[in-house]
Amino acid sequence: MSDKPNILWICTDQQRFDSLGCYGNQYVRTPNIDKLASNGLLFENAYSQSTVCAPSRGSFLTGRYPRTVRLRKNGQNIPDSEVLVTKLLHDAGYTCGLSGKLHLSACFPTASHGTERRIDDGYDMFHWSHHPKDDWATNEYSQWLRAKGKKFPARPVEGCEYVVYGPDAEDHQAAWCAEKAIDYIQAHEGKRQPWVFSVNIFAPHHPFDPPESYLKRYLNMLDELPLPNYYEGEPESKTSGQRRDHQGAYANPKLYPFNKMSDSDHRYLTAAYYAMVELIDDQVGRMLEALERTGQLDNTIVVFMSDHGELLGDHGVYLKGAHFYEPSVHVPLIVSWPAVIKQPVRPSTFVELVDLAPTFLEAAGIERHPGMQGKSLMKLWSGETADHRSDVYCEAYESSNRKPYGMEYAMMVRDRTHKLVVYHTRQDGELYDLETDPGERRNLWSSSEHASVKLRMMELLCHRMAETIDPLPEKLAPW
Repeated sequence: MSDKPNILWICTDQQRFDSLGCYGNQYVRTPNIDKLASNGLLFENAYSQSTVCAPSRGSFLTGRYPRTVRLRKNGQNIPDSEVLVTKLLHDAGYTCGLSGKLHLSACFPTASHGTERRIDDGYDMFHWSHHPKDDWATNEYSQWLRAKGKKFPARPVEGCEYVVYGPDAEDHQAAWCAEKAIDYIQAHEGKRQPWVFSVNIFAPHHPFDPPESYLKRYLNMLDELPLPNYYEGEPESKTSGQRRDHQGAYANPKLYPFNKMSDSDHRYLTAAYYAMVELIDDQVGRMLEALERTGQLDNTIVVFMSDHGELLGDHGVYLKGAHFYEPSVHVPLIVSWPAVIKQPVRPSTFVELVDLAPTFLEAAGIERHPGMQGKSLMKLWSGETADHRSDVYCEAYESSNRKPYGMEYAMMVRDRTHKLVVYHTRQDGELYDLETDPGERRNLWSSSEHASVKLRMMELLCHRMAETIDPLPEKLAPW
């Protein structure tokens, strides 16, 4: 066994923090992830640095903020000069593997006709499947299905036009991602070689397409499932971007138009989302069993997280975008390392996903890269401290090719009591008192009696923007 820890890094796509039993969800069944939390650390206040995929992934893989990495929006390519934590671990002697999506470059067939463009990312094994849809001949998940003689076109679900049945559980992309991880874990049994494996499952990202057997349980309790956190007329007191996306996600009137959906539709979507989370939990259980069976569990850091959240109809909007409500930016983060973390801990201090890369390096005894901006979590793991951050910071720059900036250019900062969102239209903004309004229903941006709070939060935002300036290039001399 290696004297350095292995790392099994499980990252789902678009998963809310409150979609797990260990985070208080009373409907979804997640016994394996709950067990992982009961044997390690569950971070109660972990936050993504972007509300969309590529910037978030570029941030937590480098330990740098999206605007520093210069991967600020989906459809951009991460610059060749950026250094991933997997590259640093690889160069220090780790073997590194991946299954699922990476999404650090443009992932659209017209921009990446063969496969996703890669920089020197350190991955020795690269089982790529950006998403389950068969858009690329190089999609290994699609190849796996064909080899099994399977093909699963989405089937409509009676009762809701917004939900479809996906592949059976054993043929789902989540199962394929887990299978590749299990093969990798088994290949390292009895070897002294330390390893990292990134399991990047596409679920519970839309389309909402769980296996029929998983969805059935939630449809049986459909009337018990909660409706979105929304009140009639809410968009009028919020932002122009929220009013736009209320008509359809991403300003597309054909994509989950909340204003045209019924209570039944909302509950069907929640049922499908929970069913996909339960499917993910089963795959986590398979991977943990492989670690235990091969004698590698004690010396493996297991991380379960998501790149960002999902609104799921809250505040009258589905999916994501430049919306910084808690379901969008507050993500699950659970860490287990049996050899080191002996007692379950639930740190309530703020942490950011940008903190993961420097944490992995410290755990492996590898020198921190000078460009990293995150703060290692190791003192929280060891119990040396219960404090880490007093606030969190998040960015969005998801503008279209036709429009250089607008509602999608925005920044968020929150502390224990308030959240501020500044949009670069200069006409829109959000301010919430999280003590009296944890559901973020009342926008105080224009409230004169909260002007002093708004000024304080603006000041905090300025400080965070200054702190996230690129530390590179390194200073080599006094002048």
